[in-house]
Amino acid sequence: MKGFIKEFKEFISRGSVIDLAVAVVIGGAFTKIVNSLVDDIIMPIIGVIIGGINFEHLMITVGTAEIKYGMFIQTIVNFILISFVIFSIIKSINQFKKKEEEKPEEPAAPSEDIVLLTEIRDLLRK
Repeated sequence: MKGFIKEFKEFISRGSVIDLAVAVVIGGAFTKIVNSLVDDIIMPIIGVIIGGINFEHLMITVGTAEIKYGMFIQTIVNFILISFVIFSIIKSINQFKKKEEEKPEEPAAPSEDIVLLTEIRDLLRK
């Protein structure tokens, strides 16, 4: 049992697990922000543009069941926005990495032979 607990402690204390936990927490907070953006700003604007429709109340009643297709539309808009933001962030990171890789390398210092020949040439000119 002690070996199992030790392995678990090592697993939890790894950087990748901690990074993943932080990413999940930030992702949850980001999702709430995007949901608010869609629910409180974008969908009302879209509703006004297409004739004052409130998407939250769009539903079809079949028997006793309510099919809330308006909420489904909002969820699709949420997904598209989250995907777009993540795509933009990853694209920016990749462009930054590409610029870092494309930086020209400094020319290598000339070899001792070249330095010596250059000095001889300069002395001969004088």
